Amino acid sequence: MQHQAAAVNITLRAPPPEPTSCCGRGCNGCVWEGFFAAADYWREEALLQLG
Repeated sequence: MQHQAAAVNITLRAPPPEPTSCCGRGCNGCVWEGFFAAADYWREEALLQLG
């Protein structure tokens, strides 16, 4: 999406960074759950801007 936006001179905010603190035990409320929620929100916002 960043490349598509750049091609039409639209600046998107940076996507959320991947977590680095996952313990790998499948915790309830894992940092990956928050990351995927934030990434989905970023994607939806980017699609609206590219619309």
